[in-house]
Amino acid sequence: MSCEHLTEAGAVAPRNVDECEACVAIGNTDWVHLRSCLTCGVVSCCDSSPYRHASVHFEETGHPVMRSVQPGETWRWCYVDEEIG
Repeated sequence: MSCEHLTEAGAVAPRNVDECEACVAIGNTDWVHLRSCLTCGVVSCCDSSPYRHASVHFEETGHPVMRSVQPGETWRWCYVDEEIG
């Protein structure tokens, strides 16, 4: 793994693993999978979801790494280097 963001990302606990916070705020319940920011713990929907809130979160904050919060998945994604770990 060559991405320093993935190597240095902590283990911030997600604030809620049951819903996309941004979708709930706009009244949407149609998300596909959830991702958690390893900088702040916000939980957002993936790019297969209509609003792509995990990508929006990165674009707005610059927080580089998120992880899947789907049961049985442990992978992380770095938006800066576009690398999975």
